[in-house]
Amino acid sequence: MLKLILPTLGIVAFALVLLCIKLILLPRATFGSTHIGGSKAMRERGIHCVQSMDAIERQQNPHRVSEFRNPQNNKRK
Repeated sequence: MLKLILPTLGIVAFALVLLCIKLILLPRATFGSTHIGGSKAMRERGIHCVQSMDAIERQQNPHRVSEFRNPQNNKRK
């Protein structure tokens, strides 16, 4: 069991070091944006993340159809 755990922990630690090399060596380094809106190609195609699309859809539309219903009309007789 120990023969399996120690090499696994070593591999995971090595992978983390490799992932963090840029952050360790360059003091002001950051990872780039991983959101769809951060991609230039996606922005050119007009593709946004779901949260942005939802915010756009929830904005007030002056041409919307009123969905207000009179509660008295919904009563069953």
